[in-house]
Amino acid sequence: MFKDLMCEDSARECAVANQTKKLAEMRFQACPEQLQEVRRLVRAISEKKGCDADLIDGIVLAVDEASANVIKHGYEMKNAGDIILEIFYSRGELVFRLTDYAKPVDLKGLQSRKLDDIRPGGLGIHLIRAIMDEYGYLKSPRGVGNVLEMRKKIAEN
Repeated sequence: MFKDLMCEDSARECAVANQTKKLAEMRFQACPEQLQEVRRLVRAISEKKGCDADLIDGIVLAVDEASANVIKHGYEMKNAGDIILEIFYSRGELVFRLTDYAKPVDLKGLQSRKLDDIRPGGLGIHLIRAIMDEYGYLKSPRGVGNVLEMRKKIAEN
């Protein structure tokens, strides 16, 4: 379901790293009240990179949904951990990386509910899949928690 974005080829990783610019980093407590600041930052960066209004709204929604999923499912709404949002620009793409220190994600158990099941919630993965060009979990550098990376191609600005 989630694409594996891990790259074992260290030469490629070095080439990509040299073409990547970090635009922002935000560390926030895993509680819903922090999501407004996350949305504000994502919107500001997307605007600065010249995205149109519809694309900005979609990107903000996808990052918000991913962050909310970490809060709800990773930290189980206990306000007991941190999330790090990093935003990069790399070769015509905005890259959003969410790092948490919650329990590891069960990739086989990740799925969106059926769209004809009309009720609140359960569409975060569907929305991320529909909005982002690529998304997936990277290997956590410390071996704990999760690192979700989402990529969206944008027009060069």
